[in-house]
Amino acid sequence: MAHWLFKSEPDVFGWDDLVAKGKAGEEWDGVRNYQARNNMRAMALGDTGFFYHSRSGLEIVGIAEVCALAHPDSTTDDERWECVDIRAVRPFVQPVSLETIKSDPRLADMVLVKNSRLSVQPVTDAEWDILCGMGKTKP
Repeated sequence: MAHWLFKSEPDVFGWDDLVAKGKAGEEWDGVRNYQARNNMRAMALGDTGFFYHSRSGLEIVGIAEVCALAHPDSTTDDERWECVDIRAVRPFVQPVSLETIKSDPRLADMVLVKNSRLSVQPVTDAEWDILCGMGKTKP
């Protein structure tokens, strides 16, 4: 199983919005970056991901899982864009800020640190374990 990080602006679609969608989850639509799209194409059902509040908050706030494989993005007629569906699994007991992530040398090579603009990005197993520990949350 692979791990990912999904970035969203909390004033547009935040953790509480995903939780409210329940087991059905929500389409992770509107992504218009080829690398992020390709990351979604690589996802498998049950893959887990951090839900990250971008712009305001700048922190990991929960864990989500992929509940539908890559499919056409319903927000466009352009066939190039696909997305997955994700659903909330559990919140972080203690959100982990970008500042905290950047200050930990074990996370220096994390995509979030090196390419913070990418909206859907891979997370290594080691990074996953470290961040779940920092967030006092079961992986």
